[in-house]
Amino acid sequence: VFGQPAKSKRPKEPGENKIKPVNKKLKPKPPKMKERESADSSLKSQSILTQVMDKGRFQKLAATLSLSAGQSIELRCKGSNVTWNYPSYLDTFKDSRLSIKQLDRYGQLILENSTAADTGEYSCWLQLCNGDKCRKDETKTGSTYIFFTDKEELFVPTPSYFEIVYLNPDKPAVIPCRVTTPSAKVTLHREFPAEEIETDGIDIIYDVKKGFVYQHPTSDHKGIVYCKAESQGAPQISIKYHLLYVEVPKGPPSTTIGASSKRAEVGDSVHVICTVLGEPDVDVNFRWQYPGQESERPVIIQNVWRLINRGTGHTTRISKSILLVEDFEARDAGNYICIAQNLQGETTVATKVELN
Repeated sequence: VFGQPAKSKRPKEPGENKIKPVNKKLKPKPPKMKERESADSSLKSQSILTQVMDKGRFQKLAATLSLSAGQSIELRCKGSNVTWNYPSYLDTFKDSRLSIKQLDRYGQLILENSTAADTGEYSCWLQLCNGDKCRKDETKTGSTYIFFTDKEELFVPTPSYFEIVYLNPDKPAVIPCRVTTPSAKVTLHREFPAEEIETDGIDIIYDVKKGFVYQHPTSDHKGIVYCKAESQGAPQISIKYHLLYVEVPKGPPSTTIGASSKRAEVGDSVHVICTVLGEPDVDVNFRWQYPGQESERPVIIQNVWRLINRGTGHTTRISKSILLVEDFEARDAGNYICIAQNLQGETTVATKVELN
């Protein structure tokens, strides 16, 4: 593009580049341009995301960007209906350092006084809307992972000092000890017995944007682990992660129901308990149908859950919904129906309480 034609017979005029040299020698080049376009097609999604630099300059963003903690950053996304994604804790704490605006031709994200905790993925995309319904325009997206480096904080800070990671046999598990400095050397360690865990790049890999990934978790991996990072100074230790092995059937909730008594006297208190055993990180929603419901009979419903260890290294979540009927009456006699629902479906169970 910048070279002169092979047999140019005069000096090149100022400002003369692509326009003049369209001659017979350049006609074979279009196929090469197409090849280059196809090679760059993966970068097209980056084209709508830019960083605002000094003096009004703009810079297209690569897959990763490193800035020093304390710096502020302004990102822009071309389009009149832009949606942003950024580290979730900025929303959780309603951080005033973050400002997002939609202007006529672009969306704007400004993060001031950055900290190591802001390290993470920043992305945007255009929304295609038809009335009230909107969907993501997959052809117009942009994404970059920003490291806000801090020598005092090699690990991205977390709200707690201890975290549970569930090891599920049919999906990878992530120990999320992410670093703020991409060049830091990071190792994984078991607390007891004290040893470094080998990262072989196959079963256990380190991803600087995620942490350590167990590709095929087993019960042998359970226990307490931590990460160690080194970068031009004393090594730093991450928080501790408690790895719990999980093995429960997939599908709708495994549900049982029982009443404190099958037969009740007038004035008794009756408990009906709906119980679900399931995966530790899968929420269960409960709904009830009971005899006095239509007459708006007051009942008390309490939902609780806890983790239990089955003694074989497997951890299960036990969820309960407890329906309490006080001062049992004739209208309370009949079928008590519990509907338990998770992401895979729902299960309905019932029990009958009769009046003595």
